[in-house]
Formats: sequence, structure tokens, C-alpha cells
Amino acid sequence: MVTLSTLPPTGHPIVVLCARYIQLIRMRVKRTTRTARLAATLTLTLTIIATGYGGNLWIRKRAEEKARGQRLLRRNSGLRGRDGSRTIFVPYRSSTAKVTIHPTKPTTFDAHRRLFLNAPRAAVPPPQTKPGLNLAFLHQFLSLLSIMIPHWNSKESGLLVSQGAFLLLRTYLSLVVARLDGSIVRDLVAGNGRAFLWGILKWCGIGGFASYTNAAIKFLQSKVSIAFRTRLTRYIHDLYLNDNLNYYKLANLDGGIGQGADQFVTQDLTLFCASAASLYSSIGKPFVDLCVFNYQLFRSLGPLALTGLLGNYFITATLLRRLSPPFGKLKAVEGRREGDFRSLHARLIANAEEVAFYGGADMERIFLDKGFKDLKGWMEGIYSLKIRYNMLEDFILKYSWSAFGYLITSLPIFLPTWGGLGGVLELTDTNESQGRERGRMKEFITNKRLMLSLADAGGRIMYSIKDLSELAGYTSRIYTLISTLHRVHANAYFPARGTQSELFSLSDVQGTIHKGYDGVRLENTPVVAPSIYPRGGDELIDGLSFVVHPGEHLLISGPNGVGKSAVARLVAGLWPVYRGLVSRPRSIGTDGIMFLPQRPYLSIGTLRDQVIYPHSEMDMRDSGRQDHDLSRVLEEVKLGYLPDREGGWDCRKEWKNVLSGGEKQRMGMARLMYHEPRYAFIDEGTSAVSSDVEGLLYERAKEKGITLITISTRASLKKYHTFNLSLGIGDDGMEWDYERIGTEEEKMGVERELHELRERLGKVEEWKRRRQEIEKELARVWVRGREEGAEELPPPPYIAEGTGGEV
Repeated sequence: MVTLSTLPPTGHPIVVLCARYIQLIRMRVKRTTRTARLAATLTLTLTIIATGYGGNLWIRKRAEEKARGQRLLRRNSGLRGRDGSRTIFVPYRSSTAKVTIHPTKPTTFDAHRRLFLNAPRAAVPPPQTKPGLNLAFLHQFLSLLSIMIPHWNSKESGLLVSQGAFLLLRTYLSLVVARLDGSIVRDLVAGNGRAFLWGILKWCGIGGFASYTNAAIKFLQSKVSIAFRTRLTRYIHDLYLNDNLNYYKLANLDGGIGQGADQFVTQDLTLFCASAASLYSSIGKPFVDLCVFNYQLFRSLGPLALTGLLGNYFITATLLRRLSPPFGKLKAVEGRREGDFRSLHARLIANAEEVAFYGGADMERIFLDKGFKDLKGWMEGIYSLKIRYNMLEDFILKYSWSAFGYLITSLPIFLPTWGGLGGVLELTDTNESQGRERGRMKEFITNKRLMLSLADAGGRIMYSIKDLSELAGYTSRIYTLISTLHRVHANAYFPARGTQSELFSLSDVQGTIHKGYDGVRLENTPVVAPSIYPRGGDELIDGLSFVVHPGEHLLISGPNGVGKSAVARLVAGLWPVYRGLVSRPRSIGTDGIMFLPQRPYLSIGTLRDQVIYPHSEMDMRDSGRQDHDLSRVLEEVKLGYLPDREGGWDCRKEWKNVLSGGEKQRMGMARLMYHEPRYAFIDEGTSAVSSDVEGLLYERAKEKGITLITISTRASLKKYHTFNLSLGIGDDGMEWDYERIGTEEEKMGVERELHELRERLGKVEEWKRRRQEIEKELARVWVRGREEGAEELPPPPYIAEGTGGEV
């Protein structure tokens, strides 16, 4: 008698699901009317036509964008959006790639102040507390995470979701491989050749897919690291380089991170992003594996095995946590010493010429060797700690856990009552001992594979304790950098509770800076050289007051070290205004105010970039300037030969080594002629230029309507200025004098000085006679004193006759 089977059809669930939905679609199509089919066909045709037309437009637009990108790339330029964003084109393979950079909004900085300046008290440990796994680390990491992942639909969120999907897929593949491993061994023992070969084919197929999964996880982890670094770097750059001059104040006024900001922004930031990106896979994936594999082992081996596994995790974590060295603190100190060693090399490179003139190679070698010795000693100490910790860690996680795994997998055989599904199979009454042995073999291999995967997941979690400690050190340094930048940006300097501000410290700034004034004005403003916070500064000039109106050129003169350049720093906003009022134009550059520092600065880039600095070529094109306008500017400062000599406007060189001292100063004057500001501070800007060329430069600047404020010790520059501000007057050098050049009082002072010089010149002959008498007296040689009647010795024979006894 034939009976119908009630068992469900065999086959892979995914294949069955796809076949079912294909059948449903076919049935739905058969039930549709002819009109609906025609409408669907027409819609499909229009869709194909629209797709082809849109694709053609996209290809044309892409070609135009590619040509524009290559053109802008050659010009080292880009595009500027209305929202302040910049679109630049970078080389990519044989073409160009468009990169759009959006600036960080000021409201974002304001919102983040509560995370970096007004943090909870529990999240701000005392300074002597070492970085580690505590509430401070959690707050710091979450604060940085809000920058790295700004919103849920960001690029970083998509990358993390994709990586999470691949991590789950790898966990599923691990389960499949574990079961397949047991089946292959069972078929091998049973001598079932066809099933064994089919299992090998499945193994190879799954292995290829698993290899792709592992490569995709590593690729996505690197993409996440780059995305995190991009977010943090742009955030730090926007906070570091802005109109508030934070890049200057961070090192010269605050001092919260010392002089090594480059170490934080480059090396420490890279290590932090790499460690943070690996955290997702080194903790999230093993945690999922632990949950899945523990559940599978609980079903196969029973509750006793699960209890033993959980107890093993707790004991191992406690033991490693107590015996783990403070890797966070060690990494933080290592990063600081790496920065100190790098700064020594950077200092030598920046001052190589001066060191060579002094012949100071031996002394610099001593400095470098000492810095490297300190770094080497610290790293050797870290490595010695790592060796002992790694020995303990490997023994516990590899050999102890393996032995414990064998004990756990033996439970279904020796304790079948507590052995889960494996114990049920052992308790089943069967007459085939060979079949039982094969079943044991399959279950043992499957459980062993699961135990190995579980040990690997647990090992990665235990290893991650050390990684988390190192991440805590990196997090502490990056958080310190950003919080210090926020403090400088917000000028958030307050005295400690129960104390008063030190005089002329950053918490004692009471002056006012007024931007928008048509001129330069100081009212009762002390010029103070600031010190690193929280110390107070040194007062150089007391209550300085003067006003410069358009067309009234000012010369600031005085001895060295009295604070002439300090006036420029005060007006530029580099130094704080502790008292009084400083007024100046609002903008820097065209129609505003411009500063030429004492040391000429030449940026990286083309010859064109040197003339138009701080503008870019894009800014120059937007202002309607062309290269022939720049040629005219160079002709005005007697540098018209540079484009031909150096190879054109697009030539790139290390310009600080190409141009001479006089050419560097004239290049600064060329920038002044290009931008044409209303006011200009020139700090010893022509000290290396000849007097005739110097006069031409000043006359040309005055013809362009630039009001000059010159800092110099040359009295010959008075004829180009209207007023003179003399500093360093008085016994203490803190007094000053402001007067118009060419007044009757000044003329009388000059006449008095000339009269004194004439009187001194009239006494020259008398001084000469007195000098001859002194020399004649010193040339005589006596054997005894004159009171004893000794005679004078005659001159030696080798002295020519007629010299009168003079030697």
C-alpha cells in the first residue's frame, strides 16, 4: 500500500524560499489583465528610455567635471560653496577625485563645550591619576565618539553597520564550519567516500566565502579608521586654525600640551583611530561569538558545562585584570617622550644653518643621544613588562583553556546525565556500538571546533583588556588636546576656587579689543609679555596711548628689547589686552590691516603662492587678478627677474632656501603691494635691503594709500613717517614719548646734538697730543725707580733710529 509522506520537502531553506516567491510571482502575472500588461510594458519602455537619457547626461556631466578637475588640479585650486565648503580635486589613479570639505559650524563647538570644558566631576580625575579603565575614560571616549560619528545617517554609521553584518556572517560561518568538520570526520571514519568528497567540496566553497568575509572585515576596519581620523583631523584643524589664532596661543600662552601639538595631531591621533576602529571587532564580535557558541555548547553539553565556562571567564578576567600592568599610563608617557625626541630633531632641522656656523654638532648630538636614551629606557621597561604579562596571558588563554575544554567536551561521555543532547545520545539504548562511536566522533569534533572558536573569542576579549588600557592612554592625550583647544578658543581661564587671579595672568584679562575702527588706537594699554598660564606676565611699557589716522605714518623706535615688536603683537591679537582699549580695522589684508613680521615667512607652494599669501590661487582668480598683475607687483619691489630665473609662476621649490635675505624681505613687501591694505605694520621689514631700494619701497607703498606703522632702529626712516613713538625712555625703560616728526622742538633737539658734536670735534687735536704723551711715557723702560736716581735704559738696537724712543 502506497501512502503519501507528511514530512516537509528536503532542501536548503533559502532555495525553498526563493522557489516559493518565484512561483507566487508567476501566478500573479497570469492573473493580470491584458491592459495591465500593456501598461507595465509601456512603463518599462519609458523607464529604459529615461534611464538611457539620464545616463547619457550623467556621463557628459562626469566628463565635464573630470576636465574641470584636471584644470583646477594643475592650478592647485578648487571651488568654494556658499555655505563655506571647499571642493578640491586630488589625483586618483589616472584621473581626479572630487573631495568636498565642510567646515565645522560654530554652534557645534559651542555644543561640545559641555563635553570638553564642563565635564562631570567624576569624569575629570585628579592630575596624578593614571589613564585607565574608569569613568573618566568612558566620558572621554564617548565625547570623542560624538565627533567621529556625528549623526546616525553618517558615512561612519554605514561603515560600522556593514562591518557588523560581516562580523555576524563570520559567526554564522563558524557554526557551519564546526558542524561540517564533524560531518567530514564522521564520514571519513565510516568510509562513506561520496559523502566525504561532497563534504570536502562544501568545505572549499565555504572557505572561499569565509576568506572574502575576513578580507571584507579588515578592509572595513581600515575604512572606519580612516573615516574616524578624517573627522577628528578636520575638527581639530577647524578649532586649531581659525581667526582666533588658537595655533599661536596654544603653545605660547596656554601651555596645556607643551610644544608638541604636531605629535598629538599626527602620531597620537593615528594610533587612537586605529585602536578605536579595532575596538568594534575586537570586543563586539567576540562578545557575539561568546553568546552564540555558549548557547550551542549549552545545548550540546548541558548546564554544567555552561556554568564551568562562565566561571572560567570570571576567574580569568579577574586574574588578568589584577596582574595587568598600567598600559594606559605607559603608552601616554611613551607618546610624550616620542614627541620630545621628535621635537629635538625638528629643532635641529629648523636651525641647521645656525648650528653649522657655531660648529655645535657635538652638543646637538649630546642632546639627541640623551633624548633617545630616555625614550629607549622607557620602551625597554615597557617591553620587559609585556614579556612577563604575555607569558602569563598565553599560558592561561591557550594551554589552560585547552585543557579545560577537553574536560568540558568529555562530560557527555563520562557524565551523560549532565551532558545535554550529547548525554541524551549516550543514554539512548542502541545495539550498534560502531554507530555510537561515530556519533561520539562527530559530536566531539563539532564541540571541539566550537570550543576552539569560543576560546579564540574569549582570548580576544581577554587580550582586549590590554588593548583597552592602551586605548585609554591614546584617548587621554587626544581628549587633552581637544579640551585645551576648546579652552583657548573660549578663553575660559578662571582662577581656582578660593584663590585670586595673579596679576597679568590669562585669568586677569580686563582690556577690550575693538575691531572695526578706521585706524589704530591704544588707550592706557600696558604692554605686557605674557607667561604660560597660570603665571603672570612681565610689564614692558606702562599705559601706552596713541592714535594713527589714515595717512599719518608712525615710526616706532627705541633700543632692542624694550617692546617695539610687542606693540604689533598686541594690535594683531597675539597677546592679550590686560587693560585699556585697542582699536583696529576689522579685516586682515585688503581694505584692512596687514602685518609683516620680523622674520620673513615663505610658505610651501608655487612662486605665485609666495606673492599672494595668505590668499590661494582661487582667491586670486575670484578677485579678478591675473599673472601679469603679479609681474607688475614684483617689478615694483625690484624682483621682476624671479619668474624667469626660477622657471615660471608654477615652479615649486623650498623657497626659504632659494631666496636671499634681501629677496625674502622684498617678497614680504610684494605681498603688501598685492593686498593693498589701509594700514600695515612693518617690523624691521627692510633691514636687509639697501637704502635706495628701501626708499623706493616706502614711497611706492605710500602712493598706494597704505598707512605705514614701521618698527625700526634706523633713524633714516623718519623722513617717510609723520609721527615717532620712542620706547624705552626713563631709568626703568618703561616710559615712552609720542611726537610729530619735523616740529620746532625736534629741530632744536637736533641743533643741540649738532652743537655737542662740533664741540667734541674741536677737542680732537688736544686728544691726539695727549695720546702721544701717554704712548711716549709708556715706551720708557727704567731699571729702578726715579727716586733712587736710576737712568733710563736705551732703546733696543733693532728699533730704527729716529723714532724718538717710541715703540
